[in-house]
Order: sequence, then structure tokens, then C-alpha cells
Amino acid sequence: MSPRQITVLGECVADAFARPASAPHELDLQVLPGGGPANTAVALARLGTPSRFLARLSGDVFGRLFRDRLEASGVDLSHAVVASEPSTLAVAELDAEGQAAYAFHAQGTADWQWSSAELAGVDLSSTTCLHTGSLALVREPGAAAVEEFLAAASSRATISIDPNVRPLLVDPETYRAKLRRWCDLADILRLSEEDLGLLLPHTPLEQACDLWHAAGARLVVVTRGAEGALVSLDGERVHVPAVTARVVDTVGAGDSFTAGLLHHLGARGLLGGRLTGLRLGEVAESCLFAAHVAALTCAVAGPNPPWRSQLPQGAPQIVV
Repeated sequence: MSPRQITVLGECVADAFARPASAPHELDLQVLPGGGPANTAVALARLGTPSRFLARLSGDVFGRLFRDRLEASGVDLSHAVVASEPSTLAVAELDAEGQAAYAFHAQGTADWQWSSAELAGVDLSSTTCLHTGSLALVREPGAAAVEEFLAAASSRATISIDPNVRPLLVDPETYRAKLRRWCDLADILRLSEEDLGLLLPHTPLEQACDLWHAAGARLVVVTRGAEGALVSLDGERVHVPAVTARVVDTVGAGDSFTAGLLHHLGARGLLGGRLTGLRLGEVAESCLFAAHVAALTCAVAGPNPPWRSQLPQGAPQIVV
């Protein structure tokens, strides 16, 4: 097992894209396998980072779809739980800019039923980074077991968290109540500008970063769509530009950005431990690479991150 392995924990979601059907009073649904953590695990594997996914996969038709996609991308599912509960379904409607609005069907589904016993046997000795977030950290009854696992892992691996706030499923106040604890556990906090607006309304980017640094997160990256990303390392900051893309939709772009960031840091031996030797220029370079990965994801339909062979040769450097 590679010492650069990244382990991702979280949910799979069946993304059903609604489109008008040829017959009146009907809709066509195109179902694609998604879910933020699953997308990140797939993108990591396609980029060439050994990626292991800790998931509870249903045996239903969607669960089989998830498993096929993950395995075809090269994701290690050796510790995935075979779950008896149904899969989570999200029905997405795209606007003219390709932004998705979701309606979730998630009551009692497999993703939220984690127990401490299911996670107790996971060996992290070859894991340099553990990434999680989204709904797994807030949906009961499994959220407490996931947070407990994260706390135990923090002594041996870099911890990366993406809150990925979903207000239709969980009140943002639940995220706010937990965020200080997550920052205490996390070395890397990656979130979108939309997440920021829900977590700390009317708070300037730089002030929000300082609050999260004070709570314990060394590296904060806020992605801003076409405006690029703000990188803040212990209060030192730089803005990284976005990469121009022909946008089909933005589904999975943030997850691909996270994967690109972790892949680039990991490939240079910068993950593992508390990131004490990390420099701002190194993170900025990794975020530029991540922006390329996100742009290629936006150029195709659905959460379909690129393979390493589809990337341009090299990413531009940035001098800080």
C-alpha cells in the first residue's frame, strides 16, 4: 500500500438530473453517481493518488452504480460497508449557468448509519491524509462516530474537512455549532464562498479565515468560482486565479478542486502530520493545479473529474 494513500470518508449520492421529456406532463431523469466525498475519492484516484473510500454502500440499484464507478476509477473499497439501507437520492435542476438546485431524499438512508464498531477496524498506518466532510459529519445517528474516528486519526494523518453545507437537509446552525470543533481537528479546511455565506453571514473572507485559524485550522482555502480561490496559511494569504473553462455545469467542481489540492500536496510529500513545514507558495501552486482539475470537471456534464492523461502538461507557477 502506498505511503501517499489518501483515505476519504463520506457519502455517495445518486444525482438525478431532471429534464423535460418528449411527452407532456413527464420528466426524464438522468441518474449519475455523485456525493461530495465519493467525487473527491474518484478524482484522487483518477489523478494517480492511491485513494481509499470509507462508505456505506447499499445493495440497491444505486449502490451498485456507486460501486461500479468507484472501482472503475481505481478507488480502494476494501473497507466499504455493505449496507442494508437504501441509497441517498438527490434530484437536481440546472439553471441557465449550469448551477444545480437539489431536492434530497435522504431519510434513513445508508450513508448516515455509521457506528464506532464499523470504523474501529480501519487501519490508517499507510494513510497520509484523511479527508471527510459534507453530510457525514452532521447527519445522525452516524455523525458522532465519524467525528470520533476523525479525532483518533488526527494523531497520525493530516486531516482535511470540506463542510459542503446542505441547508435543505441540515440546518446551517448545526454546522455552525460543530465548526469550531472541526477546526480544532482539521489541518485543512476547504469550503466554498457559498458555504461561508451560510456559516458566517456578512463576514469578510479574511476575517472568517482568521476565526478558523484561531480555532485550529492551519490552512483555509475558500473557492470562489470564476473569482478563483483565497488561500490562507496561518494568516498569510494569496488569491489564486480560476482557470477559464467552457462550463457545461458546475456539479462536482468543488470536490475536484479539493482532490487536486490534496493530490498535488501529497505528490510533493507535503501531507502527513500537522503541515508545520508548509509554505504559502507551495499551497498556491497546488491550488492552481486544483483549479485546472475543477475547470475540466466543469467542461463536462455531472460530477465527472478528469483522468491524469486529460490534464495539460504542468500547471502554471505562482510567485508569492
